[in-house]
Amino acid sequence: MDDRAEIRDFLMSRRAKLTPEEAGLPGGVNRRVAGLRRAEVAVLAGVSVEYYSRIERGQIAGASSSVLEAIAQALKLDETERAHLFDLAHAADGVPLSRRARRRPDKQAPPRPALQWMLEAVTQGVAIVRDSRMDLVAINALGRAFYAPMIGDGGRPVNLARFQFLDPASRDFYPDWDLFAVMCVAVMRANAGRDPHDRAMQDLVGELSTRSDVFRRLWGYT
Repeated sequence: MDDRAEIRDFLMSRRAKLTPEEAGLPGGVNRRVAGLRRAEVAVLAGVSVEYYSRIERGQIAGASSSVLEAIAQALKLDETERAHLFDLAHAADGVPLSRRARRRPDKQAPPRPALQWMLEAVTQGVAIVRDSRMDLVAINALGRAFYAPMIGDGGRPVNLARFQFLDPASRDFYPDWDLFAVMCVAVMRANAGRDPHDRAMQDLVGELSTRSDVFRRLWGYT
């Protein structure tokens, strides 16, 4: 059997035998596929739908140990099935498991003074800079006033996605909450697609998927 076909058949068969209820997801009605959808596996594994779809199509070469482990957990693979998944990945790229890269979250560096100076020079409008994980890394004076409900008195670190989906204050802050929720997920999806091995992004998606039904639905179906 072709390696890609074997990977595809293996993952599709594991996905087909796992029900949404067994995975801790709402089942719903009128489901057109047996077991989990690709999007649901991606949400559970904390990767983008596009990236998981490529893996399921057999493009597994280069997948990190953390990604493979997350997929194994999402599909509730037993030890034999998990070992088989890792063997398939090993065969695809020839990299021993001991040398397979495990991406660690990068520590957020403080903004450069020049960046803050540039933002503070903007006095007639709100100016912010966020990173790919939706962390607010720099903001000007008007921005601090505008985003006060988000930042709070203590100037706590802000993640725009966590505020959007986990803080009830966001419902009052955004004039059209549903629209901003869709936009937030679209930005996150684009960023996740650029770096599917970003463990910090995977952790954020997993956290929001667990704690927000709205985020889980939008991440899986937009």
